[in-house]
Amino acid sequence: MKQGIQAIGAYLPYHYLTRAALSKAWGGKGGKGEKSVCGADEDSVTMAVEAAMGCFRFIPRDRVDGLYFASTTGPYAEKSHSSLLAVACDLRDDKVFTADVMTTTRAGTSALKLALDGVAAQPVGNILVTAADMRNGYPKSAQETGFGDGAAAVIVGTGEELLAEIDFFTSVNEEINDYWRNAGGSYTLHAEGRFCDTEGYLREMKLVLDKLFKETNSQITDYQKVVLTAQNSKLQGKLAAKFGVTPEQLVDTLLLNVGDTGAAQGLLGVVQALETAKAGDRILVADYGNGANAFTMTVTEQIERLADRSQIGRYLETREELDSYVRFLSWREIASAEPGAPFKLPASTSQTWREQNINLRLHGSVCRKCGAASYPISRVCDVCGSLDEYEEVGYSDQICKLYTYSIDQYAGRSDAPLIIQAIAEAKDGNHLYTVMTDFKKDEIKTGMDVEFTFRKMHNLGDFPNYFWKMRPLRRESV
Repeated sequence: MKQGIQAIGAYLPYHYLTRAALSKAWGGKGGKGEKSVCGADEDSVTMAVEAAMGCFRFIPRDRVDGLYFASTTGPYAEKSHSSLLAVACDLRDDKVFTADVMTTTRAGTSALKLALDGVAAQPVGNILVTAADMRNGYPKSAQETGFGDGAAAVIVGTGEELLAEIDFFTSVNEEINDYWRNAGGSYTLHAEGRFCDTEGYLREMKLVLDKLFKETNSQITDYQKVVLTAQNSKLQGKLAAKFGVTPEQLVDTLLLNVGDTGAAQGLLGVVQALETAKAGDRILVADYGNGANAFTMTVTEQIERLADRSQIGRYLETREELDSYVRFLSWREIASAEPGAPFKLPASTSQTWREQNINLRLHGSVCRKCGAASYPISRVCDVCGSLDEYEEVGYSDQICKLYTYSIDQYAGRSDAPLIIQAIAEAKDGNHLYTVMTDFKKDEIKTGMDVEFTFRKMHNLGDFPNYFWKMRPLRRESV
């Protein structure tokens, strides 16, 4: 039975820093392009949720049977990220299988291979593969300039709904200390540059591509699109030249205007390739990290479902330049600004667990007797007084209207003091209160369309606490 990719999603943060600004901060003059930067309320988990939401445009979430999370920068050293993601994505706990694939930059495509094996074993299943990274390089380093934050997701399955059939997958393994980060470390470390490039990247990518061509009896000219992950454009260009990849074949993996997105780069390249592909195109993908993965795809007629629905393009068009390198350092907790006033109540692990449908799934309730809607979930109907006569309803993927808001210039963090407290009106008339993010203050107005975005609120209780904020439309358009 055919197996491959049924749905795709991507996410790029609202903020970016120009490399010229990074260079200027240290007295330099050069630097081309930009790097995507997570906001203070984002991490790899929140970005992965955003990318997954893009997949639900094509495959309903109730058809997802598994979720894999791939990253080198998950917030937990001991705890399942994929379980948290499954709840934030509003998947069924009694149905979905979850797993984390961590600590290598080819984790995204490795998770894809695991998903392919899973759906081959159980052909009726669909597995959501998410990949996200927000790595730190030392200040003033090439890694700080080159790394960018981002996420991608695909749903892998079988049948006739495939956007692209995956034809072949192969890999090579290599034990090498070229790039690494120690347990508890904040920065990616690296060996001498020529050693990393020559004995690491170029050697392993050549091995895996030569292996793929031999095993498939194919050559580079057989593919209309080629995805080559890399640490930078110069290195990517060297590999492309070695194999005769033409500029028309080479897929933009966003190294210039987003950066090296680590574990997400391979799947971001897949999304980018499919968003610009046509039926019949053959796509070759090669991904690096302590060895390399390579696979081939054939685009199907179902690709027409993607017409004029480029998520990557939309996220690039709706970004805002971050005007302060110092604020970037503060958001990454590299040079933290003065903390704000502490919350009065510590986070409760038991309450967090009890209220996960409200806070993580963004569920409200609708009364079975009178139809009144409420958020948060209310056991007692405010209108008719009935007890425990309600259905839960999810709001996380709804486009709502901004009902009312207030602006506080000083309520936020010292490095981002402006807070907009807001109430959204859902399609059923329900009102949901939260705060806004990713906005331009002068463009906020009542009645505007808003969408919900999963964000980190604080770290009380010594663990990340997540909730949903609202923002002007980025994921979808009306």
